[in-house]
Order: sequence, then C-alpha cells, then structure tokens
Amino acid sequence: MKKSYVQKYLLTFLGIVLSLIWISPFYIILVNSFKTKLELFTNTLSLPKSLMLDNYKTAAANLNLSEAFSNTLIITVFSILIIAIFSSMTAYALQRVKRKSSVIIYMIFTVAMLIPFQSVMIPLVAEFGKFHFLTRSGLVFMYLGFGSSLGVFLYYGALKGIPTSLDEAALIDGCSRFRIYWNIILPLLNPTTITLAVLDIMWIWNDYLLPSLVINKVGSRTLPLMIFYFFSQYTKQWNLGMAGLTIAILPVVIFYFLAQRKLVTAIVAGAVKQ
Repeated sequence: MKKSYVQKYLLTFLGIVLSLIWISPFYIILVNSFKTKLELFTNTLSLPKSLMLDNYKTAAANLNLSEAFSNTLIITVFSILIIAIFSSMTAYALQRVKRKSSVIIYMIFTVAMLIPFQSVMIPLVAEFGKFHFLTRSGLVFMYLGFGSSLGVFLYYGALKGIPTSLDEAALIDGCSRFRIYWNIILPLLNPTTITLAVLDIMWIWNDYLLPSLVINKVGSRTLPLMIFYFFSQYTKQWNLGMAGLTIAILPVVIFYFLAQRKLVTAIVAGAVKQ
C-alpha cells in the first residue's frame, strides 16, 4: 500500500513538473507582451509592473491585423476543407475496395508522412513558379499535398469501425457511391474530421516556412510572416513581437479547447479500431 501511494505521489509530482515546463513558453510570451522593452530586458520571468495594453494596439497596427488575420483564416479554412474532403474520399475508396493495389496506395500515403518538407521544398517552389502558381491558391494546393497523408491515415483507421453493411443497404435502396459517402459515411467520421482539423489548424495557422517561400505579394501575407518583421536584422521589438504572437496563437488555443473533448474521444476510438 505504501509503495503504491509513493508511486502515485511521484507520478503526480512528475506530471506537475512536466506541465510547468510545457506551459512556461506560453507564460513567457503572455507576461512579456504586457511589459515595456526596458522591463522585459531587466527580468524576463517577472510579472509586469503595469499592463502595457499599448503593445497590443501598436502590434495590431504594425501587423495590419485585419488583412493578415483574414489571409491566414482564408488559407487555413480552405486548406482544411479540401484536405478533409479529399482525404476522406480517398480513404473511403481505399478501405472499401478490397484489392492489393488499394493496400499499396494506402502504404504509399502512410510512408509519405515520413518525407521531410525540407527535402522537397526547393524543387516544389521552382515547379510551381514555372506555372506562376506561387499564390494563396497555390499555397492551399500545396497544403493538400502535404496534409493528405495524415488525413488518409486517420480516416482509413476510422472507416474500419464502420460496417460495410451500411453501404450495401444504401446501394439496395438506390444510393450512388458518392451519396453513400456524403450522406452516410462522412457524418459518421465527424470525430476524425475534428481531430484532423485541430492538428492541421495548429500546423497551417502557425506555419512560417512554406508561406515565406510562396507568398511574396504585399497584402497576401499571413500572421506568422507579418510577425517576423518585429525581429529584423538591426532591431528586435520583443515586447511588440510577444504581443503579436499572443494575438496569433489565441484563435488556435480557443479552437483547441472547444474541440478538446471530441479530439480525445476520436483518438481513443481510433486507437481501438487500429
């Protein structure tokens, strides 16, 4: 009994320590976003003496917040929509058609998750540049290519838990394959869709590298690209940068907490079905 209590307290202590380590970057960003530059450099970890809300006003003005926010939102929403639709359709076709070629194609999608973006970014951007496709639309298309592997993997596992008898009954009633997918299968995949949306929002919303290679036009830049200008070669406005970072990550944090319950449910369900 004593041994089990000791283990329980040790695990609790370890969990608290790990939680503090995980949350420390968010604490540093939030606390320093309310400080003056002098206060920030004096003590990074201390609480601000007074809340400098002007940091947020200045950061929002310098970021051109409405424009950068709308660009990021449009790119993120459209990317997630097409990734979810195309990935679920692909996974549905691969899982329901029992052929060796389906297994091979699924394995190709799975292995593609292991290919690092840095190994293909130069030829990718070069080829898209030849067709003058280095635009927001081109960026969305690239996200589809990079995000579809994980999407197919998640949907394929979830489809194993949906019996084929539903498809057969719908076919007898005269439904087409697309109507079966759209009206019956896709609604049952909602937990997986939410899981994919959360993972892809954290990736696409905060992505800097790919947009920096693709988007060069003024007025089309995303929030991460605009925040970069607080950290130039000659001056680094850390207090404004921290305020900008807080503004940028807040929507993702809100969405994550709203979708957290369904995310955990989907992950547990997917693990059991796999």
